[in-house]
Amino acid sequence: MTSSWQDPDAVEFMLDECDTWAVVGLSGDPTRTAYEIAGLLQSRGKRIVPIHPSAQTVLGEQGYATLADVPFPIDVVDVFRRSEAAGEFADQAVDVGAKAVWFQLGVVDEDAFDRTIAAGVPMVMDTCPAIEWRKRGRM
Repeated sequence: MTSSWQDPDAVEFMLDECDTWAVVGLSGDPTRTAYEIAGLLQSRGKRIVPIHPSAQTVLGEQGYATLADVPFPIDVVDVFRRSEAAGEFADQAVDVGAKAVWFQLGVVDEDAFDRTIAAGVPMVMDTCPAIEWRKRGRM
């Protein structure tokens, strides 16, 4: 792990200042980690936006097939995809003007991280909001 992947300032910015979280890979399956974390985000006052090819409504929020389909500003793009498929979502996040990108625990793409940071968009990888809130004593 490279500590720059989990810059405390970037984590704090996303958890404390960003309200609208597009959750890539979120489906209506309550056994999936994305569903659990989306529920946690909601319980913390965040608006979640499901991003999934089926564009289903999840946890009461309308889903969209792609980030480009979302008709309002996105603060954080939270990616629950395998590492080899995640980079394109970092690029799309930059393209749609998201304020930040979060790759979940186990999701690492160093090239995508470098591109996203170079575009001026804060990014963290290989961690989870639940873990970061726990570290801060705020679970």
